[in-house]
Amino acid sequence: FGSSHLGPSEPPRASTSRRGGRPRTAKMGKKSYQNYGKTFRKPKRPFEKERLDSEMKIIGEYGLKNKREVWRVNYALAKIRTAARTLLTLDEKSEQRMFQGEALLRRMVRLGLLTESEKKLDYVLGLTTAKIMERRLQTKVFKLGLA
Repeated sequence: FGSSHLGPSEPPRASTSRRGGRPRTAKMGKKSYQNYGKTFRKPKRPFEKERLDSEMKIIGEYGLKNKREVWRVNYALAKIRTAARTLLTLDEKSEQRMFQGEALLRRMVRLGLLTESEKKLDYVLGLTTAKIMERRLQTKVFKLGLA
């Protein structure tokens, strides 16, 4: 009976992330064995009056459970807008902009955030938190008074 099921010449393999071949590395060179990314980002300043007030207004308006739901939508929106911004910096005829831009716009139309007539990257930059919130099932139920 051997202590390892691997052969004598095979070194133990490191766990890898689902997409790539290499394990994800977190800060300070430590390996991260998570196979998912972040879903929200906490605000840098925890007690900014203006932000706190606007978050409470959004929670009241859309019937959210907690602030994390607001942060999650803001984070998703930030990622979408960052992708659109980087694509807009590329040349209009570049292959990357054409393919990734089309994919991004198709996804926005499928999610109901843009209409077919608004299929331009400039419209993606104009997306707001309210637009995403209006598409949530929880919001629809809350607005109809079924919740």
